Amino acid sequence: MAREQPGLDAASPSAARPAHGRRIGLALAGGGPLGAIYEIGALCALQESMDGVDFNDLSGYVGVSAGGFIAAGLANGMTPRDLCSAFILNDSIRREDLISPSMFIRPAWGEYARRVARVPGLFVQASLRFLFKRRALLSAFEILGRALPTGLLSGAPLEAQIRRVLSAPGRSNDFRTLKRKLVLVATDLDSGGSAPFGQPGWDHVPISQAVAASAALPGLFPPVQINGRWYVDGALKKTLHASVLLDMGLDLLFCLNPLVPFDATHASRHRVLSSGDPRIPHIVDGGLPVVLSQTFRSLIHSRLELGLKGYQGSHPHTDIELFEPDQRDPEMFLANTFGYAQRRALAEHAYQRTRADLRSRRSTLTVTLARHGIRLNDAVLDDPQLTLVGRKRRLRTRAARTLHRLDEVLNDLDAALAERGA
Repeated sequence: MAREQPGLDAASPSAARPAHGRRIGLALAGGGPLGAIYEIGALCALQESMDGVDFNDLSGYVGVSAGGFIAAGLANGMTPRDLCSAFILNDSIRREDLISPSMFIRPAWGEYARRVARVPGLFVQASLRFLFKRRALLSAFEILGRALPTGLLSGAPLEAQIRRVLSAPGRSNDFRTLKRKLVLVATDLDSGGSAPFGQPGWDHVPISQAVAASAALPGLFPPVQINGRWYVDGALKKTLHASVLLDMGLDLLFCLNPLVPFDATHASRHRVLSSGDPRIPHIVDGGLPVVLSQTFRSLIHSRLELGLKGYQGSHPHTDIELFEPDQRDPEMFLANTFGYAQRRALAEHAYQRTRADLRSRRSTLTVTLARHGIRLNDAVLDDPQLTLVGRKRRLRTRAARTLHRLDEVLNDLDAALAERGA
């Protein structure tokens, strides 16, 4: 797997600078519907807990896969709460904004039909290869393998809906008319190179098509054809593609990564998840799907860690703050992302866990954010009643509240000591 490192076509230094004069960017990694759920919940928590930053008025946005959809919405003026209403709650005041989970699970009938139409010709080729060439059985099977579809699910419904969302008054499906820099990264399937849609030379492609291309996970969605070339998920090259924004000379970069490997060794205390499903004491107990998920997440995350270390050396004057799920938390790892009820619960979970993360990092974040005119709103951050999609249960006793606060202070102290030691 390629490591995350600087070098993707640099954005123009003349990109729009917000009125406050500070260059702040947002990099969103992928992760399918689950990634979008996490990023929406986390962004709502960040927006509400920080004074002095507007996530709709940043210097630039870069998105990969599911992060591309979120980045496109933010760059078009959709607030994190607007995205929550459209994708999580399905109660947006604009009917055209509603995005249903069913859009992610429609079979790719067109791809199936194209592959089936090729079967007779491929069967003839395979038969001739087997009959007239010795030891060519495997070669014959390879020919027949060309009849297999390149993806199971269609990305066309999602592309069409994003096009409708971005065609609403006050929004744009054209990179060139946006007020803020937006880059959506896909991978050129034939060359293996990165395709930074939104950069000069790539900005003529409609944003909705770029989102679909960046989210075309091989094997799940067929490659997306744009101007005679085929594109797939941008995460094949890098996890964040943050160098697109860092090369603009940012002062501060917020990064969100939904995919982290799960540390099952810390999850044995609780037998069931909040959804009522049993937890998996060992990854292997989950079977092949869970093992593959853990493998993929581990690869993605290790590459991200290498990339962040590289960015610290190549862009030492930019503060980078990364937000991601707790690796000891099984809720986001063992999630069914296509259930409506669970989608709400997962978004709420991401919202509350991000708030807890902010509280645990309060002392170090306060210093970093202050350099850029941003401060944590303690009243909002410490309000136990704030929720994303529903009412939050109060801790019943003063002792419980005290212990909860003590745990956050200890986490904060631990983080401060670790950073001081590093």
